[in-house]
Amino acid sequence: MKLIPVTDPQFAPYGRVVEGYPTEGLLTALEKTPCPEGTVYVAKDDGLMQAKDAAQVGEALFGGMPYQLGYCNGHNTRLNCLEYHRGSEFNLGTEDFVLLLAKLSDLKNDVLDTAHVKAFFVPRGVLVEVYATTLHFAPCHNDPEKGFRVLVALPDGTNTPFRPDTGKNTLDKALWARNKWLLAHPESNAAKAGAYQGLKGINLDIAADISYRPL
Repeated sequence: MKLIPVTDPQFAPYGRVVEGYPTEGLLTALEKTPCPEGTVYVAKDDGLMQAKDAAQVGEALFGGMPYQLGYCNGHNTRLNCLEYHRGSEFNLGTEDFVLLLAKLSDLKNDVLDTAHVKAFFVPRGVLVEVYATTLHFAPCHNDPEKGFRVLVALPDGTNTPFRPDTGKNTLDKALWARNKWLLAHPESNAAKAGAYQGLKGINLDIAADISYRPL
């Protein structure tokens, strides 16, 4: 896949680069979090919540609403799933990373063809907003030796346990956790665990495309 830098106008329908906030404290705290061979996700991390300037940044990003600062770290090059939330997600990495994204509006009959997915390159230290209308999932590393450590800032309570028993439409079946609608590829572990199979097409792998450097 072609890796598109988030500074490219093609990123505009999916999110934006966020500037002007002091993120050094968050990056320092993020450096102390684990980076496994697979992936690990922590919805709310005390070290990040208490990092220097974290309160100032969190309150500004979410307009004074309750928020959580967590992380998704590790090594990954595959799509596997896509998800969305009712609210923006903000990401910031200690290393370059890649986001595989699609638009919620690209769903047809509550299923997304993975041909709609694009890969966006996020340089280390650059804070990005991923809009609520953007489908996303775990980041991908750009350097297999370094992996990725990525801040995941969301409305408080997102991705915590919540699985209702009833629903009125197809996408209700995709509600995998609180404020987390998950579309799984049939080949993914999530699908094997019972997640809604809302992706069709190739389970994309960008292993051959990483180590991109923007001009």
